[in-house]
Amino acid sequence: MAAVSMSGRRALYNWRIYLYVLPSLGLILTFCYFPAISAVVRSFFEWQGGDYMQFIGWENYTNAFNDPVLRSSFVTISVLIVAGIIKMVPSILLAVLIHRIASDRWQYWYRVLLIIPMVVPDLVNIFIWKFFFDPNLGLINASFDLFGIKSALVWLDQHVLHWSAFRPDSPISWLNEPRLIIPSLIFWGFPWIGAMSVYIFLAGLQSIGAEVYEAAELDGASSWQKFTKIEFPLIMTQVRLNVILVVIGTLQGYGLQYLLLGPAGGPAGRGMVPGLWMFNRAFIAGQFGYACAIGMMLFLIIAVLTYFNNKYIRVEK
Repeated sequence: MAAVSMSGRRALYNWRIYLYVLPSLGLILTFCYFPAISAVVRSFFEWQGGDYMQFIGWENYTNAFNDPVLRSSFVTISVLIVAGIIKMVPSILLAVLIHRIASDRWQYWYRVLLIIPMVVPDLVNIFIWKFFFDPNLGLINASFDLFGIKSALVWLDQHVLHWSAFRPDSPISWLNEPRLIIPSLIFWGFPWIGAMSVYIFLAGLQSIGAEVYEAAELDGASSWQKFTKIEFPLIMTQVRLNVILVVIGTLQGYGLQYLLLGPAGGPAGRGMVPGLWMFNRAFIAGQFGYACAIGMMLFLIIAVLTYFNNKYIRVEK
């Protein structure tokens, strides 16, 4: 009782401090929690964005489970998640290379060079890549023609893939050919070096003590052995963090698909992802209640994946 009493007195004595928290708390409740709670409620209604709503219970969720477009979009997003995790490899390797530079000055300048691309807005970056994918003027087709890669793709298509997507007499239409939509989305961002990912990996590498490297050198460890036996195992915490960020960001994101392919997900809807289908149902079809149900399904999937990651995936050093 004495401890509780002292805590209560201290809280009352410092009550003015809590006034500084109220504006931030009010903004968070208004712009974060209220829309989320509103989406939960409206997911049980047939709602077209106006004042009229009709309660339909679990019908929106039943329709979502039986929606073939939504099921297909989850297959697409699963492929993109796996690709996103694999695309972490260049960032890990670059972080290791920067960490191994002996000169502090050169390490600083490499970090500065990583920061510069972050100044460019993501929207501009996406439109630049959309120009790269242009079949007539794009940099990708020009590079493939210059280095003879297109001829190799045409041979591979004719003898192995049988996609009929690569033709010797016409440019490659990356964003208009259904079979090339997912490869284009995977190729986007090449060479797949994210500045924030590199910085996270660098933070983990810098926590490795110099005595660990000295012991490895005394044992005659090669550069590759240092990476596989020391550096990579000791940054697994940072790798796990980046995996979580990739999974959440990919599941939630749809801006890339919308700007590159449009609200229909491109030809035959091959680039449709759950977030884009939610946007499509809300702002194209006017089914706002159904879109809220899709949003709630995404929230539950992300929450479950995050829970299992935190509970069952452990990093032993």
